[in-house]
Amino acid sequence: MRADMTGGVAVVVGASGGIGRAVADGLVAGGGFDRVVALSRRRPDGWRGDWITADVLDEAGLAAAAADLAAMGPLRRIVVASGLLHRDDGSVSPEKSMRSLSLEALTTLFAVNAAGPALVAKHLLPLTPRHQPSLFAALSARVGSIGDNELGGWYGYRASKAALNMLIRTLAIEHRRTRPLGVCVALHPGTVDTALSKPFRSGVPDGRLFSTEQSAATLLRVIEELGPEASGGFYAWDGSPIPW
Repeated sequence: MRADMTGGVAVVVGASGGIGRAVADGLVAGGGFDRVVALSRRRPDGWRGDWITADVLDEAGLAAAAADLAAMGPLRRIVVASGLLHRDDGSVSPEKSMRSLSLEALTTLFAVNAAGPALVAKHLLPLTPRHQPSLFAALSARVGSIGDNELGGWYGYRASKAALNMLIRTLAIEHRRTRPLGVCVALHPGTVDTALSKPFRSGVPDGRLFSTEQSAATLLRVIEELGPEASGGFYAWDGSPIPW
């Protein structure tokens, strides 16, 4: 870990999910932080560290979580690993054509994938140090890139992640005015072996379906290499920039 990023508190939002839990474990294993805190609706299985219950769509709950975190110390890492692609009941599913669009599903996807991380930023970014490096990262997806979209489909998921990307870009501009050493980025974790991706892996090339541990390790490695000049960017698991 970079010496200028040690100390303080690391927070993983959505730590009960596959990638979120692996990121939290990776931050603990890496050392360097005074505390690693998991934020999620339920306690992650087997997690023995600090845990605060929070739902990204419950702003009152996020405000209460922020108050608890403020008492722990400055936030040096904030990773938002929450997200939604589909639901088992079929109410939310990637659309193959415009005929499948529904207001309810679109509203749900935009709420979870874009509004939720933005509300997390609203309440947690003010807890980052003003004169020390810090990093806020939200998990996006390559399919949220407008420039990279050659296949179509998946309207709601694509659009909600594109909205997240714009929110991150805009947050970064405001954040650097008071915290010039702070970084705000969107990250693409690749295709990861989680419940989110399970129904949609048939076309994944050999060697490109990552375990949660592999994905977390690559993301944390990318995070370590990003400086203030990278703030507002969108990066893949291998550190390469992704077009908007």
